[in-house]
Amino acid sequence: MAPYESDDSTKADEAEDVRAGRRKAARYVVPVAVVGVAAATIGLVPALADSGDPDLPKITAQQLIEKIATSDVQQLSGTVKISTDLGLPNLGGLESGLVSGAAKGDGGSSADPQSKLLELASGTHTLRVAADGPDKGKVSLLDSAAEYSVIHNGDEVWAYDSKSNEAYHATAPKSESQKEKEEVPSTPKDFADEALKSVDDTTSVTVDGTAQVAGRDAYKLLIKPKQSGSTVGAISIAVDAKTGMPLKFTLTPASGGAAVVDAGFTKVDFAKPAASTFDFTPPKGAKVTEGDDLKSEDKAQPKGDEDFAEGLDGLKTLGKGWNSIAVFDTGGQGMPSGSSGNGDVDGFLNSLGDHVTGKFGSGTVFSTRLVNALITDDGKVYAGAVTKDALVKAADAAR
Repeated sequence: MAPYESDDSTKADEAEDVRAGRRKAARYVVPVAVVGVAAATIGLVPALADSGDPDLPKITAQQLIEKIATSDVQQLSGTVKISTDLGLPNLGGLESGLVSGAAKGDGGSSADPQSKLLELASGTHTLRVAADGPDKGKVSLLDSAAEYSVIHNGDEVWAYDSKSNEAYHATAPKSESQKEKEEVPSTPKDFADEALKSVDDTTSVTVDGTAQVAGRDAYKLLIKPKQSGSTVGAISIAVDAKTGMPLKFTLTPASGGAAVVDAGFTKVDFAKPAASTFDFTPPKGAKVTEGDDLKSEDKAQPKGDEDFAEGLDGLKTLGKGWNSIAVFDTGGQGMPSGSSGNGDVDGFLNSLGDHVTGKFGSGTVFSTRLVNALITDDGKVYAGAVTKDALVKAADAAR
């Protein structure tokens, strides 16, 4: 029997909070969710590690996956480099405009961690990370002119954007499910956990030799779909030979070329970080937004938004394994097809979309190098790490 069981109870957040519904939908297009859709199921093919440099004891794929699952690294600090190439067109100022516009429209803050997810969906980023147990963590997103940090210390979460001099403060989530929803993916382990949530016979998993990552000896776990029709080529995870913690995660598309997601430590230290690492006081003059206050303001929502959230609550999955397709109803809200009133947004959407027709009617397929989504004119959404033809066939079969 496989050591992991498939989770067939996937549902969107409850419709009581439309912002939560929208954010959950948005997470399907960021790297961690890409991995979740792409590697919904992983089967085991026992294989011994090939000889290589470094020379490590032989291990089977199942033993290596169990090593990852039982890894209990509580303390670390280091630097992570994340590169994401979904094949999206250059957004120019649209990306920052969408993020800042959403924050202003919500009465929110540019320091809200959710506002940073879109930035991680493209390009190369350097993160500094630190952790000391489950209740102390810090992630800093670095660029040439500014730094953005999220700090979790006990029952408090702070986020600070030095560029705008804005801070965001919230109460730390109590349940593990809440933590998963609110934390920004930042390490290879975050991505590997998504890829290894469940297993079955749709995937080949082997040990593909050894490597050195950030000065650490590691085994390489290679994951490939057995099914045709998936846009996923392979997933490679470098696993620390001593601790079992993933040090590097690489996802390549079936179409070839550069990796879609490549996240790995360039430096890592498993010593206890200094306690001061997790201290934060807003700088003088910083605008501070209380996240709990924003949540209380979200309870009133328009009828159209209620329909959208209810559609997400009814999300279901068609197919199996790598060919799984997520389906939900937006409540009749099809794509505006150039009528949003925002030229930049319309141009961006049109650059991605292909008009398609079938027994289901008509709609638009939006494509990346990994995840494709069909949005029908009557508001149904079919999305997965599958080809455009697979989405059309699924929509036809559902009629």
